[in-house]
Amino acid sequence: MELIVGFVTGILWGYIFQRARIVRFEKHAGLLTLTDLTVLKFLLSAVIVGAIGIQLFTTLGLAPYHLKPTHMAANLVGGIIYGLGWALLGYCPGTMGGAIGEGSFDALFGILGGLLGAMAYAHTYPFWKKTLLAVGNYGKIHLPALLHLPPLGVGVIFAALLLAFIVFLEKMGW
Repeated sequence: MELIVGFVTGILWGYIFQRARIVRFEKHAGLLTLTDLTVLKFLLSAVIVGAIGIQLFTTLGLAPYHLKPTHMAANLVGGIIYGLGWALLGYCPGTMGGAIGEGSFDALFGILGGLLGAMAYAHTYPFWKKTLLAVGNYGKIHLPALLHLPPLGVGVIFAALLLAFIVFLEKMGW
């Protein structure tokens, strides 16, 4: 059943991505050159829904919440690799499948690169565990615990700040 739900939601998200035109190379190039912020606003909208939705579902006991350890150095290096790949290819991983569906087969290189990178990481994991993952290892921390606030409250505040930022971008004509 989980595979069917995943398949159906994947099709729905693909449709939404295509209708919003965020699977287009020019939209990603526009974001990376700060001339078209459509992709940023779309992604921030998804984060708003997630920030409230995840906290609401976990508060109501409808979904489990599993924190992963925070590894600052690994997050920094991973973010740089992610950003460079996005800048070089012109697609983020979430939109590559939709881009291929629209006939942009150059996105196949991104999918292939992601798979090869994941395999390389998996095969060299013991090395990374002793080196990069050991730097800035803060364990399982999260913002609500640091702020001593309820998770749903932090989710709502975070979502409100992001929404205000999106409204600001719209008012500025970006």
